Amino acid sequence: ALVVQVLMPGPMSYDKWAGIFAAQWMKVLTFAVVVALGWHAWIGMRNIWMDYVKPVGVRLVLMAATLTWLLACMGWAVQVLWRL
Repeated sequence: ALVVQVLMPGPMSYDKWAGIFAAQWMKVLTFAVVVALGWHAWIGMRNIWMDYVKPVGVRLVLMAATLTWLLACMGWAVQVLWRL
């Protein structure tokens, strides 16, 4: 659906984008992609913190901050997609 809409002639207006994301399945699929991206970011940052930050307390704080930030981003995605 997204590819068809983007390839259609004419400008990409707000109405066109709103139409693409109006379907519930598109919102769920988009949120699944956001969750997958968040998981990918968590694994990458966790590995960086574990490999390069040796003090356990500092590492724990950085991991907690990273996890909090990623969960907040996912919450924001819910607000944007479902207009809460």
